[in-house]
Amino acid sequence: MYEFIQKFHSGWAFLAILVLVIAVVNSFIGKSSNREFTAKDRKIALFALIGTHTQLLVGLVLYFVSGRGFASLGQMGEAELRLTSLEHPLVNIIAIALITVGWSKHKKAVSSELKFKSIAIFYGLGLVLILSRIPWSLWF
Repeated sequence: MYEFIQKFHSGWAFLAILVLVIAVVNSFIGKSSNREFTAKDRKIALFALIGTHTQLLVGLVLYFVSGRGFASLGQMGEAELRLTSLEHPLVNIIAIALITVGWSKHKKAVSSELKFKSIAIFYGLGLVLILSRIPWSLWF
């Protein structure tokens, strides 16, 4: 079961990051071209939100069943264990919280420019944080 969850978490990450990149690029293009925020733009942002939240839920399950997660918390001397037990989960929770804030702010915005801007900023910050804490040596 552990191996399935770990492979699912790694595989879903590709999809979640891809949709998140598409949402950020779409919002930058929408803002720079001054176009109207459409249902398509909302769906792209929503899919990125759902994808990252799904990744978080699977990651939390993995965190508690993996020997590199909660069980290794406190072993800060080894960089790889520190990354998987503290840095990766903590920074990704912050990143997904920022993405959620971006979604909420876009819903309250009245103009298309503000909708694109909130998604571009908060989803973009979330993407940068997620990419900064991926355990690349374990991923491939």
